[in-house]
Amino acid sequence: MHTHNDTAFSGFLSDEDATLALGQQLAPALAGGMTIFLEGDLGAGKTTLTRGLLRALGYAGRVKSPTYTLVEPYVISNLYFYHFDLYRFNDPSEWEDAGFRDYFNPDSVCLIEWADKAQGQLPSPDWIITLTPEGAGRCFTLRALTTLGLACQNKLHPHSPAP
Repeated sequence: MHTHNDTAFSGFLSDEDATLALGQQLAPALAGGMTIFLEGDLGAGKTTLTRGLLRALGYAGRVKSPTYTLVEPYVISNLYFYHFDLYRFNDPSEWEDAGFRDYFNPDSVCLIEWADKAQGQLPSPDWIITLTPEGAGRCFTLRALTTLGLACQNKLHPHSPAP
């Protein structure tokens, strides 16, 4: 993994196992109160990445895409992990109608696929993780956009001293 600038990390994931491994690598850096937007086309690996995160946090059950349920909740020790998929939203006001705002609190991590479908309704993301198919694999970019996001990202990859 390499840095493009102080707020982005990117790399190449050769297959599903590499995507799961990225989730496992990111999991220890998560903190309560985080909002993460997961961007990428259908089939880009968003749910696979989520599965890797959850496995690393100790969740052993089935991890499925919340395409039809809109949100899948997972309780992991003292952390509430909510995986949203807003693909089926037709109007951003559906966010308010669904009562999802209550899910965002200091004890939860909210991972949101298709966040643009609820534009103007969501809290600002701490991280945006973008997955883009490339060849047989995919590229990823993680951008930290807030103080919390940067602090969590720094837990992952301590800056090595310049030579």
